[in-house]
Amino acid sequence: MTTIAIDFGTSNTVVSLLEPDTQTPKTLRFPGLSRMFRLTQKSGDVQEIPVVPTLVFVEDAETLIVGEQVRSQRLGLMQPDRLFKAFKRDLIAAFQPPSRQIDGQTYSAESVSEQFLQVIWQQLQEQHIQPTQVIFTVPIGAFESYLGWFRDVATRLGLLTVQLVDEATAAALGYAIQQPGSLVLVIDFGGGTLDLSLVRTIAAAPDTGIDDSLVQRAEVLAKSDAYIGGEDIDLWLVEDYLHQIGSSREAVGAVGWQNLLALAERLKMRLSGVEVAKESWLDEETFMSCEFALDRDRFESILEARQLLEQLRQALDEVLTIAISKGISKADIEQVLLVGGSCLIPAVQQLVLSYFGRQRVRLDKPFEAIAHGALAVSQLASIDDYLRHSYAIRLWEPYAGTYTYVPLFQRGSRYPCQRSEPLTLQVATNGQSEIRLEIGEVATIAQAEMTYDAQGRMTSAPLRQQETYRSLDRQQEAVCIAHLTPPGHVGIDRVTVQFEVNDQRILIATVRDLLTNVLLVNGAAIAKLR
Repeated sequence: MTTIAIDFGTSNTVVSLLEPDTQTPKTLRFPGLSRMFRLTQKSGDVQEIPVVPTLVFVEDAETLIVGEQVRSQRLGLMQPDRLFKAFKRDLIAAFQPPSRQIDGQTYSAESVSEQFLQVIWQQLQEQHIQPTQVIFTVPIGAFESYLGWFRDVATRLGLLTVQLVDEATAAALGYAIQQPGSLVLVIDFGGGTLDLSLVRTIAAAPDTGIDDSLVQRAEVLAKSDAYIGGEDIDLWLVEDYLHQIGSSREAVGAVGWQNLLALAERLKMRLSGVEVAKESWLDEETFMSCEFALDRDRFESILEARQLLEQLRQALDEVLTIAISKGISKADIEQVLLVGGSCLIPAVQQLVLSYFGRQRVRLDKPFEAIAHGALAVSQLASIDDYLRHSYAIRLWEPYAGTYTYVPLFQRGSRYPCQRSEPLTLQVATNGQSEIRLEIGEVATIAQAEMTYDAQGRMTSAPLRQQETYRSLDRQQEAVCIAHLTPPGHVGIDRVTVQFEVNDQRILIATVRDLLTNVLLVNGAAIAKLR
């Protein structure tokens, strides 16, 4: 059995393999795609980690350039209209930026993301790796539409066995599976999202009939998330710099803007080891060389002003509050693992240290922990998790001029689970031959508000909390749950629907026609019913 884990990240993607003989994780390197990221350990040792920059450049209608070649050759800096970056984040968002027309072809966040993963898959084939199990990691706050997209892509790639696991939970499993009964908190702060997951592994009782190789189960005790990450920080740094020099995004142009974003990312990373960082850049409009300088004090003041550190505090407080409600104190948490590139920021590390103390906080594998930890899923008997969002039916109230929600499952419900009572439905008009419902997820999310102009360029605003609704159908259409033969009549109960969430967090339904007593749908994925 060959197990592969793919951590599809906003800034970098990591692919790891579970070595069949030793059952240890190995990060894969792909020639031409992978970048060897140099990370200096506390001991002074330098570790090189292969990561694939999550970048795509459209050279022409037939050729896509992916990964490190895009970064090292600075392809997107001279032709930013052909560069795609942070497309994973666009894929997660409620409203995606407009598709681009390049050389007569249409490129959307979905199509670019899929083509990126296809290139990764081709690389696996070229290395003669034939996975029998593939594990994809996803953000904690990912909505069902995003998970459904992953499952659809996996089907098109011909993958038979696919599992999805939360990114932060995966990283926690990688450590906790080695220490049965341990309590681990992971803070995953990457390019697009902030995710926290508190996980405990539990050794299986003897003589339970569980395979000896699957001796534990994992329980997710608390989690929190926010749509904020390194991409936002880069934007804030550039906006602050342009404000200081009395310029603007429009004044520096598209090429200058991309150059400044690349410089901001480098400055941000360098500040993890020095107090002051500087870079020079050429203003393409004036042909003048300019200096982009940043010190830690200024950097941290920007993070505070944009409420990033406050959002991290709130996420930590939320996890600890949930833990306390379950009888777990902060002192009970044995290890706190920092994961993701944004955890290299000193201000982020200092904030976490102030909560937990230096002895419990670790930053061992900031780029590999998620992919390596995901491989541990294959060694577990089960993962006991809960819903981060609520499932609900959305109804329009014309007199109130607003939507109301009929809850199906509340946030925090453990899954797999079944709704306590079936839902009984009638038709709205005589002769109606099908029943459609607008079913989705309701959540309160924190994010930096993003807007796009006509060219698809992104700008940001300070963090804010907002309630959002996401349809289970990616086309935002009402889902047909029943075809009626004969058609229905107003005022007569026609179908019952029993909803449940399976162990893969998919909402499924069983529908019975009360008039004919025919089982119309038997445990099918609700988002795919037509």
